Amino acid sequence: MSTHGQAETGQGCGCGCGTPGRDAFVQIGSRPADAAPAAPAPGRHLVEQVQVPAGTFTMGDSSGDENPGDGETPRHEVTLDAFEIDATTVTTADFARFVQDTGYRTEAETFGFSAVFHLAVAADPADIMGQADATPWWFGVQGADWAHPGGPRSDVDGLADHPVTHVSWNDAQAYCDWAGRRLPTEAEWEYAARGGLDGAKYPWGDAEVDEGGWRANIWQGAFPRDNTLEDGWLTTAPVRTFEPNGYGLWQPVGNVWEWCQDWFHPGYYRSSPGDNPSGPGAGTGRILRGGSYLCHISYCNRYRSSARSSNTPDSSMGNAGFRTVAARS
Repeated sequence: MSTHGQAETGQGCGCGCGTPGRDAFVQIGSRPADAAPAAPAPGRHLVEQVQVPAGTFTMGDSSGDENPGDGETPRHEVTLDAFEIDATTVTTADFARFVQDTGYRTEAETFGFSAVFHLAVAADPADIMGQADATPWWFGVQGADWAHPGGPRSDVDGLADHPVTHVSWNDAQAYCDWAGRRLPTEAEWEYAARGGLDGAKYPWGDAEVDEGGWRANIWQGAFPRDNTLEDGWLTTAPVRTFEPNGYGLWQPVGNVWEWCQDWFHPGYYRSSPGDNPSGPGAGTGRILRGGSYLCHISYCNRYRSSARSSNTPDSSMGNAGFRTVAARS
């Protein structure tokens, strides 16, 4: 696999493919009140489900690729109850049903802007607020939201089966409330993403992502300006692209970062309980897992099963979405 590109420091996961926090851009005026879903749960959550059996696995970095500050170690055994999880991330079509049923407005809409990767911007110059200082490939774009992922000149026509993006953790939680679902814990997410391959680097094993054909949607070429599109995609791919893992999950790594339930703390693994851990009791950032279409082995290898990232719960961006699990009875 080519290793073009160079080490970068940015927002979110502190890397080139990361997710910029909302405070990376100048905010537009004061924030309006959040719009609460109007329709009672359960909503029409139509995503295919897969069953993940109860079991014990070793959580954390097994390949020596941990990024400083991410807290992927120490490795530790975790035992989980069985759970039911979405086979794919929530799509734009799924999210559109939620919005149609409830009239919900996302935080990108209430704030008036969201973060867009510079090659995906579809907006007038006047709508571009500026670049994130530490990650200048991220632009704050007025009018960018889940239905306009590149900005006001874009829409989601043809993207019904792509993951919804520009949704904050709070937006994902609102969807879960409507659907009678919840976000996975970080431990559930990693266990499901591994697909039964305890200790493997990736959901498919230890082979690199391009060995024998592409296995995930990440960046190819010299970041952040030259993507050779060897895997076929500049930004998001349909949620059923490539092959599912051993449990039937499609694209748990690459494509889009996925929000999890937990607060983030880099030292949590040193004190995490062994049974059904649910993360720290408080924090400033929520966990993101799986990497995105902006990851590359040479500067951001966070498309591994154990890789961790985080962002503030009100942040939204063009490379993060979510999948859900069945609510506990």
